Amino acid sequence: METVLICPLDWGLGHASRNVIIIKKLLANNFKVIIGADKAPLAFLRTEFPELHYIKIPSVRIKYPKGKHMAFKMLLSVPKLLSGIYKEHLELKKIISQQKIDAVISDNRFGLWNKKLYSVFISHQIEIQTPGYLSFVKPVINKINHWFINKYDICWIPDLPEEEKLAGSLSQISGKLRNTKYIGLLSRFQYNELNTKKYDIALILSGPEPQRSIFEQIMVHEIRKTGYKAIVVLGKPKEKNIFYEGNIEYVNHLKTNELQQLILSSELVISRSGYSSIMDYVRLRKNAILVPTPGQTEQEYLAKRLMKKKWFYSISQYGFDFKKAINDCAAYQVPDINISTDLLEIEIRNLREKLYL
Repeated sequence: METVLICPLDWGLGHASRNVIIIKKLLANNFKVIIGADKAPLAFLRTEFPELHYIKIPSVRIKYPKGKHMAFKMLLSVPKLLSGIYKEHLELKKIISQQKIDAVISDNRFGLWNKKLYSVFISHQIEIQTPGYLSFVKPVINKINHWFINKYDICWIPDLPEEEKLAGSLSQISGKLRNTKYIGLLSRFQYNELNTKKYDIALILSGPEPQRSIFEQIMVHEIRKTGYKAIVVLGKPKEKNIFYEGNIEYVNHLKTNELQQLILSSELVISRSGYSSIMDYVRLRKNAILVPTPGQTEQEYLAKRLMKKKWFYSISQYGFDFKKAINDCAAYQVPDINISTDLLEIEIRNLREKLYL
């Protein structure tokens, strides 16, 4: 039985959540799976797969700014990021010497490749976006991005091979990448019809601090004024408490089937415009208001693109007008996109063939 080490980035839960379907497919194809993660993704995946073996693999810690200049902050953090990549590269060497691993699947962790085993990189950010004032460094950033991706044997892109891509320019294949495959949209959810509405609003929080808490404070303040029956998912898988404040119910974390039922039974979802969340809403055919993390260029690009296409309504967290957002989002329609797992299934079978060679 071939052993695969799968390692999601721990900047929020999006990378870990989209890995759920990959892990399930690996197990269904008789792979042994080891999960390498840290902090919230580690806790989250343990709730989903308590029977699996886990290795703690820390990733570099970046302090996110409170303001809108996240891209500039990340640029200043490049030396720290490169140091963290080197450390996780060394950590993988230790793991290889201690564990019998045949392949590694890294979701946006740049240092987890090694010539002794087959390596897969997962990313929808093939062409990283930069704000206008940093456009002069975009070619350099993407050259570094492609250099690291090419260290892996293959890059799996969670998007569709068709010209109309959910991630737009982000997932457009560059000629500078030597081996890439689209694996379709990834979601841990399965659509089903629910006729019972339980909540008016579901606010789903995610992402790193301090922006997660800033988003929570702004949205909760607005929800309280409406009187709508709402639930707030705090995105804290290490905690299990449920509590109530007036018209709002709070829950720290929900398992996949619980969160799926919650989304389907809510009239409207409000969340960040993270790509994994967007793939989930497409899967569940769920209308959502997307609020990008200020200064996070990927989320800002996705929110702007999807709003322009009239697929999802988007609004800034600053100056959030709740009544306007609810009225305006009614004009937006979730796209009818095929998100079958056939492409992922093909690549997992191809992975087995590669390991047999």
